[in-house]
Amino acid sequence: MGKCPTTGRWERPAGEPLSKSPAALRRTLPSGRRITMEDTRVKRITETITAHPDFPKPGILFRDIFSVLAEPSVFRDLTDVLTERARAARPAPDVVVGLESRGFLFGTPLALALKIPFVPVRKKGKLPGELKQVSFTLEYGSDVFEAQVGNIKAGQKVLIVDDLLATGGSMKAACDLVTSMGATVSLCLVCIELGDLKGKEKLRHPFDTIVKY
Repeated sequence: MGKCPTTGRWERPAGEPLSKSPAALRRTLPSGRRITMEDTRVKRITETITAHPDFPKPGILFRDIFSVLAEPSVFRDLTDVLTERARAARPAPDVVVGLESRGFLFGTPLALALKIPFVPVRKKGKLPGELKQVSFTLEYGSDVFEAQVGNIKAGQKVLIVDDLLATGGSMKAACDLVTSMGATVSLCLVCIELGDLKGKEKLRHPFDTIVKY
């Protein structure tokens, strides 16, 4: 890729192969800063996420991922970036686990893209059949996560996805549930991380986020 001295545009030299790979869609500005396709997609995602002060209670700034879902092209950007991050996970996942309830919105298209099963982790009392469960503590009480026995098998590699990492309690509980079933957590993947709450420090497994505040 080079800059035409006549038009000033960035053009592909004759004979240079055209690739669909994001890594091939990079260029270097005169400043030397590298620009990637992922940079522009993450920028659009970040700009589309809305913030609501004093929700759900005074003093909290709520980051709303639903505004991204309302913009199909940006939702596609988010799905594509999540898929690329998941494909880079090592070891490669055998199963995608989505956490109730927003994790279902991102986990299901991710599982389809990776061509691997999707397994929901739900709050107590919402799944039928034989269940494995784990209790965890929240800021104002406790809760229970459950998964159906047999959907996550011993020895499998699991990618856990959710919309948000805040204090890290629910993600840690999901990791504990997965490992209690004999599986290994390959990656904890979220759309948004609230870094000031230090939730990542509770995790003992690989972690990645698309947008960090």
